[in-house]
Amino acid sequence: MPPKVPKWRQIADEIAGQIADGVYSPGDQLPHIRKLVDEGKGSTATVHRAYQALEAEGLVSSSRGHGTRVRAATDAPHTAVTGAGRLRRLSRTGRPYAPREVAVNRRAMLRSCADPKVADELGIELYDEIVIRSRTFVSDGKPTILALNYIHPRALGALPELLDAGPMEKFRHELYQERTGRAVTADPERRGARLASTNELSEFGIDVPPDVAVPVLVLRTLFRDQEGPLELWEDIYRPGMEQVDQGSG
Repeated sequence: MPPKVPKWRQIADEIAGQIADGVYSPGDQLPHIRKLVDEGKGSTATVHRAYQALEAEGLVSSSRGHGTRVRAATDAPHTAVTGAGRLRRLSRTGRPYAPREVAVNRRAMLRSCADPKVADELGIELYDEIVIRSRTFVSDGKPTILALNYIHPRALGALPELLDAGPMEKFRHELYQERTGRAVTADPERRGARLASTNELSEFGIDVPPDVAVPVLVLRTLFRDQEGPLELWEDIYRPGMEQVDQGSG
């Protein structure tokens, strides 16, 4: 028997359907939360959470004094949610992607770790084997983030499906905790900058002469369990994108 859909998710899905059907057009203001409460849709907290989910999914935008309005489907993505924000969005909405967002070019492999910084982060010897998972986030047809996950090989004992490039039945940290009883926690995100590689520029669809230096922002997050470092996330952002912790709040 499928799990019961929370009331806030039902409200969010209903409004998302109305946006898709044209009941609400780009720029239209959604009803005030109090109006939906008075109509019996749910409590103030429930309706507010539904609106938060719609905003986290990129369908609407809210601002103080201007209410909540529908975003245009053709709005070019100028911001990209941080890794921590993606996790919070997943927790809040139950969905791994925002509307009009997909992940492409998924890869999963077991490779020798030739990067001394990654080896040091994971607490392994240089050239030890690690699991590498990668994918490209695309929003409204535009690549926004190149996501890399460097995973300690001991995680394979609990998650052999890490070597399958496809999505898992649940978020892998949740599965890991269920199967091992060990909670996964995140260190603070760290930001850095460097020049984009030729492969990264190609993945973003950016064509520049080879002597043109293109800086990119890189966010890194280290995840741990009781035994030590478990996984290093590296998110490489398209040049010109702003980073937002969209899943918070």
